[in-house]
Amino acid sequence: MQVLNPNNIKIYNLSAGKSLPEWITDRKKRALQKNDTEFQKRIELIQDFEMPICSTNIKATPDGQYIFAAGLYKPRIRCYDVSQLSMKFERCMDSEIVKFHILSEDYSKFVCLQNDRYIEIHAQQGRYYRTRIPKYGRDLAYHSPSCDMYFVAAGSEIYRLNLELGRFMTSLKTNSTEINCCEFNPINYLFTCGTSEGHLECWDPRTRKRVARIDCALNSFMQEAELGGIPAITSLKYRDALTMAIGTSTGQVLLYDLRSDQPLLMKDHLFGLPIKGIEFHDPQDLVLSTDSRILKLWDRNNAKAYTSIEPGTVINDLCLLKDTGLLFMANEDPKMQAYYIPSLGAAPKWCSFLDNLTEELEENPPPSVYDDYKFVSRTELESLGLSHLIGSNLLRAYMHGYFMDIRLYRKAKSIADPFAYDEYRKNKIQEKIEEERTNRVKVQKLPKVNRQLAEKLLEQEIQVEAKKKSKKQVTNILQDERFAKMFTDTDYQVDMESEEYRLLNPLVSKLDKDRKKKYDDQLLLNQSKAGNTENEPSDNEEEVEEDSSDDEHTWSKEVKHQHWLIKKEERLKRKQEEYDAQMKPAFYEMESNVKIRGLRSDRDKIEKQHRKSSRRSLGERVESEKDSGVIHQQGSSIGNMEMTFSLKKNAQEKKHHLEAEKHHSERRKIRRSACDIIKDQRQKPKFWMGKRVN
Repeated sequence: MQVLNPNNIKIYNLSAGKSLPEWITDRKKRALQKNDTEFQKRIELIQDFEMPICSTNIKATPDGQYIFAAGLYKPRIRCYDVSQLSMKFERCMDSEIVKFHILSEDYSKFVCLQNDRYIEIHAQQGRYYRTRIPKYGRDLAYHSPSCDMYFVAAGSEIYRLNLELGRFMTSLKTNSTEINCCEFNPINYLFTCGTSEGHLECWDPRTRKRVARIDCALNSFMQEAELGGIPAITSLKYRDALTMAIGTSTGQVLLYDLRSDQPLLMKDHLFGLPIKGIEFHDPQDLVLSTDSRILKLWDRNNAKAYTSIEPGTVINDLCLLKDTGLLFMANEDPKMQAYYIPSLGAAPKWCSFLDNLTEELEENPPPSVYDDYKFVSRTELESLGLSHLIGSNLLRAYMHGYFMDIRLYRKAKSIADPFAYDEYRKNKIQEKIEEERTNRVKVQKLPKVNRQLAEKLLEQEIQVEAKKKSKKQVTNILQDERFAKMFTDTDYQVDMESEEYRLLNPLVSKLDKDRKKKYDDQLLLNQSKAGNTENEPSDNEEEVEEDSSDDEHTWSKEVKHQHWLIKKEERLKRKQEEYDAQMKPAFYEMESNVKIRGLRSDRDKIEKQHRKSSRRSLGERVESEKDSGVIHQQGSSIGNMEMTFSLKKNAQEKKHHLEAEKHHSERRKIRRSACDIIKDQRQKPKFWMGKRVN
């Protein structure tokens, strides 16, 4: 059994699984079923519910006890007894069955329309009568009041065969070239047929006259008109006396009220394939329509999708058991498809075990398809060293990551982090040790995380225990597993220095005071009752009201004070940052082997000297400045006093200055004058070209 869940609707495929070939003996079949687990787990709803190659048509009898199915090859029809869950009989034909119709309430009478223009009427014992129509038939319908069988074919006529008289009656002539399908209204017996030109013609079987003609092609998408064709009507189905559904060759389903020529609504399958079957499900007010690819279930009132089924093979016909959730489909596959949808209704009585089976499956859901795969993101792939697998068959892209085989993931994880299992094992051992320690006598020990909160909770618990007559039970958060991480995980640590906590803390403390006061008042009240003391409630109420108003005033002031302190701290912090930025040296070395020397010590010395000089008086400062190079003069031309300053040099500058003066004095001693050299040059004779010149 395969469980599908499209649109959150559970659908159980009862035909899923392997099938055994017909040529295998019964002994080999039993041996395969014993050894193969897939055969053991499969559900065979009806035994031999299949055809050699494919099935073309499937229907249930009006009493719901038998199911007919036509298929090939060789062309045949099979009848299944649902009470026995097995095949009742099988009859082979000379040619393929196009359509068949069940005449009786059970399996005893049915009519088959074959593709070689022959009509076969079968009774309980076998083929009863065989006749032929002039053109190739496409559909048939039965009018029970007159015992007339209507046949539509690749022509403009509707052939009538009276089964009571055993002869053909006068045919009905239409204005179309070909007729594809036909149907009788189950209430008023209005005969309706759909043509290849997209027209819907309605006939009254009592007067054998046409009463209405509707052009349905104009109300459907003209997809075939672009290719030179017109949407044809391929299927018909009546729900009641007025509601009718038609399917077109372009994949639309139109719902009509017989009192109007305009459709109530239209549902498009969006595949462009001809509609092959339509069914109504009255309890849920749904419509089931199928083409060769998909079966869609949708609301009859607003065409909203309910769910859908895609079997993966070409669908040929649809059969829905009345007022149940079980349906069958004939398809181009040896096994005929059986689906059970619990939301549509309960299973039929002959297979009521399906309800129990589906309930067990819902309690124990089967493993998901993705259990064998692991979803990893791109960053996780890079950490595992598997980023080179992107684009290969080992990774399947999905949304923002990839699916990979769980075995490959575990191998890569063990290589990337070989000690992960050891850590996991240590944690598990520690957990087991802690579980065993729980049975011992416990000593109340405060946790390291949120210690103050734990103290408050313990105080509250002690207050409750002290109140003996209290029937109110207060849950202890410390012993509650839901809040265990609050006292073990550091991520849940309350930051008491944060702005939010400081603004909220006055309110919390006020609530704690109110709670404590409430318990104290209750204790006093109990004691007073025990001692038969009388209290004045009016005075107490006034005191409580006065206290509550005072408390509200005090905690509101405290909140404002905390807000002012926070703002003040922010201003001081900004000033400190600005001061540090100004005092920061203008140059520094970043390398570790070079150290900045003297900057901080010189700055400290300057600040220290400045502080000392600021404490001295003016007279002391003047006396200290006598030796600093400051010259005082009186009676000058520009005033009574003139002051000239010479910069004070430090010890190092004085040392350099003395060394320079010593060097200059030494140079002056060894320096020679050039006057003697000039006198000697003037006294020597002059020569020019070897001759003396005076």
